[in-house]
Amino acid sequence: MRPMNSKIRVGVIGVGRLGSIHTRTYTNIEGAELVGICDLSPEKVEEMAQQYRHCQPFQHYSQLIPQVDALSIATPTETHHAIAKEALLAGKHLLIEKPITTTLAQADELLALAEKKGVILQVGHIERFNSALEAVVQQGKPPRFIECDRLGPFSPRVANIGVVIDLMIHDIDIVLSLVQSPIRSIDAVGLKILTQHEDIANARIRFDSGAVANLTASRVTPETLRKIRIFQEGAYLSLDYVKQELKVYRKNGDQISCENYPIQKEEPIKKELASFIQCIQNGSKPVVSGEEARSALAVALEVVRQINSGQENKTVR
Repeated sequence: MRPMNSKIRVGVIGVGRLGSIHTRTYTNIEGAELVGICDLSPEKVEEMAQQYRHCQPFQHYSQLIPQVDALSIATPTETHHAIAKEALLAGKHLLIEKPITTTLAQADELLALAEKKGVILQVGHIERFNSALEAVVQQGKPPRFIECDRLGPFSPRVANIGVVIDLMIHDIDIVLSLVQSPIRSIDAVGLKILTQHEDIANARIRFDSGAVANLTASRVTPETLRKIRIFQEGAYLSLDYVKQELKVYRKNGDQISCENYPIQKEEPIKKELASFIQCIQNGSKPVVSGEEARSALAVALEVVRQINSGQENKTVR
């Protein structure tokens, strides 16, 4: 365990849209020292290194890895396994943007390596750090029915992956964390509209506890919607991720009362990266561990399999 007052030397691999945010955010986190960034684009990495003058630019991750204690990996998913494997073999702590890997076998290898090396492996399911969702968790009652809608317009930036891995996996991770029960069945449907991958998808997940979750993801919807509705004993919770707002409906005699639950709004990614640094310093378990990210990936891959094959109800392991 590192001393509490010791700064963690961090680097960012991949400085596209998300990696640029990681880079900026690390410069504002107490306990972190941004020492290097890496990207295949020399122009991009040089430009960012000039903006954040205390960090060095690198064109290959093998050059950056020895310089740091910890890394954010914000590259395309198909590169996660190779980069993370090299970093883990070098004993580095990792925050990998979601999804953890392309396949479960790759995820399993990274999990085994992280355990062997005794390092933190956190995955960037950022919605877990949304203040409104944290307020839901504080309610403390097991959900009976959950409905998730993650809808928005199409972006060519994600045309090479389906909406399940791009968007729905966020809600899969959240549902698994809230229900905490083995899955009994999954029924999924979806359509390819604009790309060669599913652009709209729906999955219904039944759990051994009796809870049911209905998840819809779309990237062919004109307006952005990010909502989750949770029905539990004695209450109905409606959460808006974008606005970071939570409304709690409860039975009050013969009436239904509505409470706007107070939320202290914060930037989720700053909370996420700060939590990563604290886990390294304290040796504590990440909010979103590699194991949890692997579970979300397993469900997402099964949803995609059903959409592509038309088959249903395969057991997820």
